Amino acid sequence: MSRRYAEMAFAQLLLSGTMVHEGRFPELQREYGVFLNPTVIMVVSIDRYPDLAAKERPEWRADVGQKLVSIVSETMQSLHLDYLWLWTEEGVMALLIDAVAKPLTPMVEARPIVEARPIVPLMKIGRTLQRNVSACGVSVSIGIGRTYADPLLLHRSFQEAMHAMTGRFFQGNELIFQYHPDSPEHEHWTDALIDEKTELLALLLMGDEQGTESAIRELFDKMANASGYNEKVFRSEAIDLVMLMSRSVVGKTGTAFESGISAVDVLSENAKAIHELYITIRYDKFVQKACLYGRWLALFVNQSQTPVASPVICQAIQFLKQHHRGRVSLEDVARYCCVSKYHLSHLFKQEVGVGVIDFLNQTRIEKALFYLNSSDLSVQQIAGQVGYPDANYFSRLFRQRTGCSPSEYRIARLC
Repeated sequence: MSRRYAEMAFAQLLLSGTMVHEGRFPELQREYGVFLNPTVIMVVSIDRYPDLAAKERPEWRADVGQKLVSIVSETMQSLHLDYLWLWTEEGVMALLIDAVAKPLTPMVEARPIVEARPIVPLMKIGRTLQRNVSACGVSVSIGIGRTYADPLLLHRSFQEAMHAMTGRFFQGNELIFQYHPDSPEHEHWTDALIDEKTELLALLLMGDEQGTESAIRELFDKMANASGYNEKVFRSEAIDLVMLMSRSVVGKTGTAFESGISAVDVLSENAKAIHELYITIRYDKFVQKACLYGRWLALFVNQSQTPVASPVICQAIQFLKQHHRGRVSLEDVARYCCVSKYHLSHLFKQEVGVGVIDFLNQTRIEKALFYLNSSDLSVQQIAGQVGYPDANYFSRLFRQRTGCSPSEYRIARLC
């Protein structure tokens, strides 16, 4: 066995915590020819590695890996530190560092060293590594576990370093995260965003692509804040929301349409989207992927409603949906579509079956129905949400189109 493979195997036993099944530490040191006594783990992760790897040529992965190994070696030599290294996944390296002054007395209890100081402060090691790595055109973020005297407990330091780095999700590049066992977890979630979620679903079921994306971005920001920027809590709530979006669209649109898209397509795309969200390590990319899926769902709703509409009419429909809460005239829509209002009016009624303003009112009433079914908002509040400042006018129009007032509709639904 070559020295490098021996070091890799030895490091893997320590990181996984499985060395305890293989034998006593001194005996395994002699067997593998590795006489290092690591005391702490640093996890070095190339920032935005998936994005970089996707853009660069295939050889880039090996090139950047070799450069990082070389820079780590030079940095450790300059700091007079002994270490082992192991790739734990693509773009992520674990450093097993002997960072504590000798002599060491192995400890039986599973607690970190508190009486021995590192030869070099751990934060200094991390900053030096980051500074040196930046010279090769990439940046790294670093997670640091606690220091353990007993090498058989070193796997805990690795778990702590990885746990510390979960903070990267909401933050930027070239960061260092040091594990603190007393850090608050903020795992209590209070769902105070029910109104925002209802509005998102309403926009989605209208087929408002731009509105759906804007609502997702705004809602995710509020969810992140409500979770105390706890990645685990945020991910769970966000993914539940994405699944709710899919179920809502399938429940509204049925199973198959002239557009050729079916509920099976939606559920298949949902599975892909959820998988992508689970493996995304940055908040901005997470939001971007969720928005792309949200727009795809909204487009699906549009195709189910007007499967054969021409590009001009599709453009008009999107404009009406995006501006349904404001004052919209036929002239506004025609100007946006760069056609005369007479041509637009004729073409719209020919393809959609109703006039432009009738379609706008129909869209508003459908959104109002969703709110009456899904929320406890008052009739006046719902009127504002769908674009009618005058609640009395809204109620009259609602009765004309449904045969009952909003209040009567809500009461009948509850009976």
